[in-house]
This record gives sequence, C-alpha cells and structure tokens, in this order.
Amino acid sequence: MNISQRKLWLLVIIALAVIITITLVAAPNNNKLNSGSTYGRYADGYGAWYEYMSSRRTPLQRWQKPFSKLIDRQATEPVTYIQIYSKLHFKQSKLISSQLTLSEKDWLKKGNILARIGIYQPATAAPFNSVLSQGDRQIKIATTRRKTTPDKILLGDRFGAVVWEEKIGKGKVIYATTPHLAANAYQDSTDNYELLAELVSENKQIWVDEYIHGYKDKGTIAQEQKEDLLTYLAQTPLFPLFIQLLIIIVVAVIVAFRRFGQPVIINNAVVDNSMAYIEALSGVLTKANCTDFVVTTIVKDEQLKLQKKLGLGQNLVDEDTLITAWTQQTGNSPTKLRQLLQVSKSKRHLSDRELANWVQKWQEVLSVISYQ
Repeated sequence: MNISQRKLWLLVIIALAVIITITLVAAPNNNKLNSGSTYGRYADGYGAWYEYMSSRRTPLQRWQKPFSKLIDRQATEPVTYIQIYSKLHFKQSKLISSQLTLSEKDWLKKGNILARIGIYQPATAAPFNSVLSQGDRQIKIATTRRKTTPDKILLGDRFGAVVWEEKIGKGKVIYATTPHLAANAYQDSTDNYELLAELVSENKQIWVDEYIHGYKDKGTIAQEQKEDLLTYLAQTPLFPLFIQLLIIIVVAVIVAFRRFGQPVIINNAVVDNSMAYIEALSGVLTKANCTDFVVTTIVKDEQLKLQKKLGLGQNLVDEDTLITAWTQQTGNSPTKLRQLLQVSKSKRHLSDRELANWVQKWQEVLSVISYQ
C-alpha cells in the first residue's frame, strides 16, 4: 500500500508524541521514589534523620531485601526493623495497619521490635498541623489521622494516638500515623528526631527498610528476575520502553495493513457495450418524449417474433396475413392482436404506464403461441 509522504510524517509525529507522553507519565519520579527513604533529600525524605542517627552513634543499616528475608535470618540478638510508608504506599499501609503475619508475630515474640511509620488510620476532627507534647519535647505533627483505641499511647491528644505501641511476646510493634515523623522537613525541630530515635534505639542493631522504596541489592534483583521477569520490568525503566516498543509495533501493523487477514481481490466489472448503448439511448428518448419511435421499433420486433412462432418466416408480412394465421392457430379473437398493431399507427404519445401495459399485452400474445 502506498502512503503519501505527508501522511507518513503525520504518523511519525503521532508516534513520537505517544512515546514522549508515556515517558513522562511512566518514567520513575525520584522525588516520589525517595519519599520516606533514608536516601531522600527532599522534604519528605529521611536522609537528615539517617545522618542524625549516625552522629549520635546509633547508626542505621539499610535493608534492601524483602522483610521476610530478615525474619528468616538466624540472628543472635534482637533487632529493630523500621518501615517508613510514604503516600505511594497508602493502600499497602491501609492493609497492614492491623495485620501481622504468623511469621512476623513469631519473630516479634523473640524480642525484636518493628516500627511502622505512616500507617493508615481514619481521619478525625483534629487540626492538620499541631504541636503535641511528649515530656519536655514539642513534636510537630501534620496529619488529622488518629488511632482511637490504642494499647499504649506514646504520643497523642484528645482525638487519639499519633504514635502507639502494641506488645507481642518479648517484642513490640510501634505504629505512627504520620509518614513525616522525622522527615527532612523537621530538621529545625530536633524533638521529632529525638522521639523517633528513642523509640527505635532499644536494640543495638537497627535496620531500615529500603526495599519498599525500590532499592534492592544485586542478589535480590537477580533472584526476582528469575522468578518473574515481567514483575521486575514493571519496577524498572525498562517497562516503559517495552510499552513504547509495543505501541510502535501496533501502529506500524495498522498503517501497513489496515486490516487483519488475507487481502480481498476486487474483480473489475465487465462493461456490456450493447447494454450501455441501450441505456444511453433510452435516456435520450425519455428526455425527448419520443414514444412513437419506441412503439414502432417494438411492434416490428414483436411482430417478427410472432411470425416465427406462427411459421410465417423471417420477413415481415402484412397485418391481415398475420391476424388470419393468429386466429386459425390459436382460436382467439383477432380483435386483441389487431388493437396491438393499431397502436403503432396512431400518432398519440403514450404515457409510461400505457407503454408498459402495451408491452405486457404483446408478451401475453406470444405466450399463447408458446403453449400451443
């Protein structure tokens, strides 16, 4: 199929626009990726708190594998594991806000501590920005969400708990409704940093979950590639490239073929010159209202057909001879045939309906001979 150069350029421009749009929408956003991460340097990151913990000689260790891998590890002493959920993990935090797996509970019973920051709770009538007292500290909070029936309140107000604790055997779970408890935005408010540091520093080893923020070590990436290549691609910049390639292929197929299946061969219509001449002539005669010419032509043709059936040869005979032979061989009255023959002698113009009736009567006369 031939495509004009103008159409080809238009398709190229459309394809480029689609690619650019997908890239802008699907490409990873570092700001969102680092939200709640100790690698994050934006206001909602935890990079400053990570450095704060190092300066007070309680350094954090970054865990870049699934939480289950830490649970399966045979640790010689209890550890603290911190998970900071950003807005990107809103649905996930909503699901885990009141759920712990059996393996997590068993792990906690051994004296381990799990801190989950940014857990979903229903919104209350509390003001969004507030300052809550915790001993001598003044903690800045930016959320209306509260836990209304906590086991042990660590930070709260009359609307409920912002930070609370739940004991599980020898261990415990620390929950916080705000994902920004010690975010970079509160660098000028060291009370926030001190509160979170105090909550998680009971054990010597403190691990912070970076896996949920998309950071993975080489071993984890290699294993996940083997387990599910498509899932891995969906979490990397390769997935948008795959989608772009797929769209380009689809557009190319549509442009190249415009259909699916075998092409249909169209046969050229055969022109009947005789029929075309007759149709053209009839159109001219109709516009000129020349019914007398049509009647004269038809009566000669019909009379010749009748003669052949009556055995009178192929040369036209006079009317009396034709009528006599018709009467003798059919036994019908000569009046009908005589009236048909007389029409051609009259000079009166016939209407379309009268002409059609006249031709039909000729067919009836011929059909009588056919049944003899």
